[in-house]
Amino acid sequence: MKRRYALTLASSVLLASLFVATSIDETIPQIFPSSISPSPGEALQINFSTWHLHDSPEVQTVWIPVLQALEEKSGGRISWTLFDGGALGSGPEHYDLVADGRSDMGYATLTWTPGRFPISDVLSLPASIEDKETATDIGRAVYERALRGEFADVLVLEVNPCVNSHLWTKEPVVTLEDAGGLRIRSPGGLQTRCIEAIGAVPVFMPLDSVRKAMEEGTIDGVVTCPSMVRSFGLAGVADHCTLISFGCVGEGLFMNLEAWETAPADLRRIIEEVCANPYRTTGAMTGETYQEIVADLDQSGVVFTTPSPEEMVRWHAAFQNVTRGWVAELEAEGLPARQTVEIFREECEENGVSFVAFPPEWR
Repeated sequence: MKRRYALTLASSVLLASLFVATSIDETIPQIFPSSISPSPGEALQINFSTWHLHDSPEVQTVWIPVLQALEEKSGGRISWTLFDGGALGSGPEHYDLVADGRSDMGYATLTWTPGRFPISDVLSLPASIEDKETATDIGRAVYERALRGEFADVLVLEVNPCVNSHLWTKEPVVTLEDAGGLRIRSPGGLQTRCIEAIGAVPVFMPLDSVRKAMEEGTIDGVVTCPSMVRSFGLAGVADHCTLISFGCVGEGLFMNLEAWETAPADLRRIIEEVCANPYRTTGAMTGETYQEIVADLDQSGVVFTTPSPEEMVRWHAAFQNVTRGWVAELEAEGLPARQTVEIFREECEENGVSFVAFPPEWR
């Protein structure tokens, strides 16, 4: 099978042995091949890339089980090699890793490349989502209705908003005034504007740089989801969590077009079945998982604060102003931003999700 940048199975196994041999150093990304040899007949080797750390819930409970499901449902005709922890490139590179064929399939965070997917930024507007299965149902529906035009260079298996992100800081933050002037790490996208809207100063940096930056006092906090706080060991430096729904980032699972077009038709059907909603396939990253991670962080000493209802209204009003401003800017460029926001609201409501950044006068 012809592949740009594709690794041969032999070289993949060699690389795997080298990385496993040095896995005692946790700073080295790890590469893990599948264990079943392909059955006779047309087969497909998938090199899968993700920036998620190897020991994270995403890799252990989602991506490895997804790859195993592809292998099992294909009778071993789909084999795979996992490149996690950024083994093939940094987090912001992951969309291009798939698009140009350095990996055949991979998970990418869209908001890490500001301005590249302007309408898809709708997925990072603040909404109270606690499980990835629901997030993916919402994202797929919005993609089908509004976002197709932004992904011409890959096959989209699914796109999704992430689960709730909150504000994690060194000192307690209860009111908007408490947030004023704080330097807060942003993952990009509309979360940057939301951080500005509460009077804080957004600082863009990779998650793996946050702990050191907080220890050194370069930043005062971070906006991210509970899973990432645990995976990147941030509980020891971000001792306070303000339970405000910042929304999260837009993400997705993508496949290289050449890899897809050269795959046997029956294997394509298996890929679509397994990957349309990876979280439904695996039963992972549920609302219960979210609550368990929050409880674990609470036990570790993180202090969780829920602002008063009156204060919540103030924060949500700030986020609604972000939506108004973002829509006005994109509409001036001829992009259907308000229509897309209304579609996102409809899909959120269809799935029982509160879209806190939706301006009430637009109903």
